[in-house]
Amino acid sequence: MNLKPGVGKTTSAVWLAHALHESGFSPLLVDSDPASSALRWSELADGFPFPVIALPVGDVHRRVNDFLGNRRAVVLDAPQMEDHARITRSVMRYASEWIIPVTPAPIELDRMAPIRAEMDEVQSLRPGPARAVVLLNRTNRPDATRTGPDADARDALTEWGFTVFDTQIARLDLYSQSFGSPVRAKGSAYMDLAEELIQRQETA
Repeated sequence: MNLKPGVGKTTSAVWLAHALHESGFSPLLVDSDPASSALRWSELADGFPFPVIALPVGDVHRRVNDFLGNRRAVVLDAPQMEDHARITRSVMRYASEWIIPVTPAPIELDRMAPIRAEMDEVQSLRPGPARAVVLLNRTNRPDATRTGPDADARDALTEWGFTVFDTQIARLDLYSQSFGSPVRAKGSAYMDLAEELIQRQETA
Protein backbone atom coordinates (compact mmCIF):
# COMPACT_ATOMS: atom_id res chain seq x y z
CA MET A 1 0.00 0.00 0.00
CA ASN A 2 0.99 3.61 -0.55
CA LEU A 3 -0.59 7.02 -0.88
CA LYS A 4 0.41 7.46 -4.51
CA PRO A 5 0.26 5.50 -7.78
CA GLY A 6 3.36 4.48 -9.69
CA VAL A 7 5.44 3.23 -6.78
CA GLY A 8 5.47 -0.43 -7.83
CA LYS A 9 2.50 -1.82 -5.89
CA THR A 10 1.12 -3.97 -8.70
CA THR A 11 4.53 -5.13 -9.92
CA SER A 12 5.46 -6.10 -6.36
CA ALA A 13 2.16 -7.90 -5.78
CA VAL A 14 2.37 -9.91 -9.01
CA TRP A 15 6.02 -10.88 -8.62
CA LEU A 16 5.56 -11.73 -4.93
CA ALA A 17 2.54 -13.91 -5.75
CA HIS A 18 4.63 -15.81 -8.33
CA ALA A 19 7.48 -16.19 -5.83
CA LEU A 20 5.08 -17.59 -3.23
CA HIS A 21 3.67 -19.97 -5.85
CA GLU A 22 7.15 -21.16 -6.75
CA SER A 23 7.83 -21.61 -3.02
CA GLY A 24 4.88 -23.99 -2.77
CA PHE A 25 2.25 -21.68 -1.27
CA SER A 26 -0.17 -21.44 -4.24
CA PRO A 27 -1.57 -17.99 -3.37
CA LEU A 28 -4.75 -16.18 -4.23
CA LEU A 29 -4.02 -12.81 -5.87
CA VAL A 30 -6.70 -10.21 -5.14
CA ASP A 31 -6.76 -7.18 -7.45
CA SER A 32 -8.47 -4.47 -5.43
CA ASP A 33 -7.39 -1.60 -7.68
CA PRO A 34 -10.21 -0.23 -9.88
CA ALA A 35 -7.61 0.02 -12.67
CA SER A 36 -7.47 -3.82 -12.63
CA SER A 37 -3.81 -3.86 -13.67
CA ALA A 38 -2.98 -7.19 -12.02
CA LEU A 39 -6.00 -8.88 -13.58
CA ARG A 40 -5.15 -7.40 -17.00
CA TRP A 41 -1.55 -8.56 -16.61
CA SER A 42 -2.79 -12.08 -16.01
CA GLU A 43 -4.98 -11.93 -19.12
CA LEU A 44 -2.15 -10.65 -21.31
CA ALA A 45 0.16 -13.37 -19.99
CA ASP A 46 -2.42 -16.06 -20.83
CA GLY A 47 -3.12 -16.65 -17.17
CA PHE A 48 -1.12 -17.02 -13.98
CA PRO A 49 -0.56 -20.40 -12.28
CA PHE A 50 -2.81 -19.29 -9.40
CA PRO A 51 -6.22 -17.60 -9.31
CA VAL A 52 -6.60 -13.85 -9.72
CA ILE A 53 -9.84 -12.18 -8.68
CA ALA A 54 -10.99 -8.57 -8.94
CA LEU A 55 -12.39 -7.04 -5.74
CA PRO A 56 -12.20 -3.23 -6.14
CA VAL A 57 -14.74 -2.75 -3.36
CA GLY A 58 -14.85 -1.10 0.03
CA ASP A 59 -15.57 -4.33 1.92
CA VAL A 60 -12.65 -6.44 0.68
CA HIS A 61 -11.96 -7.59 4.24
CA ARG A 62 -15.40 -9.19 4.43
CA ARG A 63 -15.30 -10.92 1.03
CA VAL A 64 -11.81 -12.37 0.47
CA ASN A 65 -12.42 -15.54 2.50
CA ASP A 66 -15.30 -16.47 0.17
CA PHE A 67 -12.65 -17.11 -2.52
CA LEU A 68 -9.82 -18.45 -0.37
CA GLY A 69 -10.58 -22.17 -0.16
CA ASN A 70 -7.61 -24.04 1.31
CA ARG A 71 -4.96 -21.67 0.00
CA ARG A 72 -2.16 -20.79 2.39
CA ALA A 73 -1.45 -17.26 1.17
CA VAL A 74 -3.28 -14.21 -0.14
CA VAL A 75 -1.60 -11.30 -1.90
CA LEU A 76 -3.73 -8.17 -2.19
CA ASP A 77 -2.92 -5.41 -4.67
CA ALA A 78 -4.26 -2.23 -3.10
CA PRO A 79 -4.98 0.98 -5.03
CA GLN A 80 -3.41 4.32 -4.16
CA MET A 81 -4.89 5.60 -0.94
CA GLU A 82 -5.19 9.22 -2.11
CA ASP A 83 -7.89 8.24 -4.63
CA HIS A 84 -9.37 5.06 -3.15
CA ALA A 85 -9.00 5.37 0.61
CA ARG A 86 -12.00 3.20 1.47
CA ILE A 87 -10.77 0.25 -0.60
CA THR A 88 -7.19 0.52 0.66
CA ARG A 89 -8.29 0.70 4.28
CA SER A 90 -10.44 -2.39 3.75
CA VAL A 91 -7.44 -4.25 2.28
CA MET A 92 -5.43 -3.18 5.32
CA ARG A 93 -8.15 -4.48 7.64
CA TYR A 94 -7.73 -7.93 6.08
CA ALA A 95 -3.97 -8.23 5.49
CA SER A 96 -1.71 -9.39 8.31
CA GLU A 97 1.33 -7.80 6.63
CA TRP A 98 1.26 -4.34 5.12
CA ILE A 99 4.01 -3.97 2.53
CA ILE A 100 4.87 -0.41 1.59
CA PRO A 101 6.96 -0.11 -1.62
CA VAL A 102 9.16 2.96 -1.35
CA THR A 103 11.73 4.33 -3.79
CA PRO A 104 14.80 5.67 -1.93
CA ALA A 105 14.16 9.27 -3.00
CA PRO A 106 13.43 12.30 -0.78
CA ILE A 107 9.94 12.87 -2.20
CA GLU A 108 8.99 9.26 -1.42
CA LEU A 109 10.43 9.36 2.07
CA ASP A 110 8.53 12.59 2.76
CA ARG A 111 5.25 10.67 2.35
CA MET A 112 6.00 8.29 5.18
CA ALA A 113 4.52 10.51 7.90
CA PRO A 114 1.00 10.57 6.37
CA ILE A 115 1.32 6.86 5.59
CA ARG A 116 2.08 6.21 9.26
CA ALA A 117 -0.98 8.26 10.25
CA GLU A 118 -3.17 6.12 7.99
CA MET A 119 -1.67 2.93 9.40
CA ASP A 120 -2.31 4.04 12.97
CA GLU A 121 -5.92 4.81 12.14
CA VAL A 122 -6.58 1.45 10.47
CA GLN A 123 -4.85 -0.50 13.24
CA SER A 124 -7.60 0.70 15.59
CA LEU A 125 -10.22 -0.95 13.35
CA ARG A 126 -8.60 -4.39 13.37
CA PRO A 127 -9.19 -7.23 15.85
CA GLY A 128 -5.40 -7.58 16.15
CA PRO A 129 -2.43 -5.53 14.96
CA ALA A 130 -1.00 -5.92 11.46
CA ARG A 131 2.74 -5.71 10.89
CA ALA A 132 3.98 -3.02 8.52
CA VAL A 133 7.20 -3.39 6.58
CA VAL A 134 8.83 -1.19 3.95
CA LEU A 135 10.10 -2.65 0.68
CA LEU A 136 12.85 -0.53 -0.84
CA ASN A 137 11.97 -0.58 -4.53
CA ARG A 138 13.76 0.63 -7.66
CA THR A 139 17.01 0.89 -5.78
CA ASN A 140 20.35 1.71 -7.34
CA ARG A 141 21.88 -1.55 -6.12
CA PRO A 142 20.43 -5.06 -5.89
CA ASP A 143 21.80 -5.63 -2.39
CA ALA A 144 21.51 -3.77 0.89
CA THR A 145 25.03 -2.31 0.74
CA ARG A 146 25.40 0.20 3.54
CA THR A 147 26.52 3.10 1.36
CA GLY A 148 24.84 5.56 -0.98
CA PRO A 149 21.22 6.74 -1.24
CA ASP A 150 19.75 3.25 -0.78
CA ALA A 151 21.51 2.87 2.56
CA ASP A 152 20.64 6.46 3.55
CA ALA A 153 16.95 5.75 2.92
CA ARG A 154 17.13 2.49 4.88
CA ASP A 155 18.81 4.24 7.80
CA ALA A 156 16.27 7.10 7.79
CA LEU A 157 13.29 4.73 7.72
CA THR A 158 14.76 2.65 10.53
CA GLU A 159 15.41 5.78 12.58
CA TRP A 160 11.77 6.79 12.12
CA GLY A 161 10.65 3.45 13.52
CA PHE A 162 9.79 1.56 10.32
CA THR A 163 10.75 -2.06 9.74
CA VAL A 164 12.52 -2.49 6.39
CA PHE A 165 12.89 -5.76 4.48
CA ASP A 166 16.51 -6.88 4.13
CA THR A 167 15.61 -7.71 0.52
CA GLN A 168 15.42 -4.76 -1.83
CA ILE A 169 14.32 -4.59 -5.45
CA ALA A 170 16.80 -3.08 -7.88
CA ARG A 171 15.83 -0.74 -10.71
CA LEU A 172 15.87 -3.32 -13.51
CA ASP A 173 13.95 -3.73 -16.77
CA LEU A 174 13.32 -7.30 -15.63
CA TYR A 175 10.71 -5.87 -13.25
CA SER A 176 9.76 -2.48 -14.69
CA GLN A 177 9.06 -3.85 -18.19
CA SER A 178 7.39 -7.09 -17.12
CA PHE A 179 3.74 -6.01 -17.25
CA GLY A 180 1.73 -8.33 -19.46
CA SER A 181 4.44 -10.98 -19.70
CA PRO A 182 4.72 -14.36 -17.96
CA VAL A 183 6.68 -14.14 -14.72
CA ARG A 184 9.40 -16.54 -13.65
CA ALA A 185 10.34 -15.55 -10.11
CA LYS A 186 13.04 -18.18 -9.54
CA GLY A 187 16.41 -16.50 -9.27
CA SER A 188 14.87 -13.05 -8.75
CA ALA A 189 14.95 -10.84 -5.67
CA TYR A 190 11.29 -11.64 -5.14
CA MET A 191 12.18 -15.20 -4.17
CA ASP A 192 14.31 -13.73 -1.39
CA LEU A 193 11.42 -11.43 -0.48
CA ALA A 194 8.99 -14.36 -0.31
CA GLU A 195 11.38 -16.30 1.91
CA GLU A 196 11.78 -13.31 4.21
CA LEU A 197 8.01 -12.81 4.35
CA ILE A 198 7.39 -16.50 5.11
CA GLN A 199 9.92 -16.33 7.95
CA ARG A 200 8.16 -13.28 9.34
CA GLN A 201 4.83 -15.14 9.31
CA GLU A 202 6.34 -18.19 11.00
CA THR A 203 7.68 -16.06 13.83
CA ALA A 204 4.53 -13.96 14.23
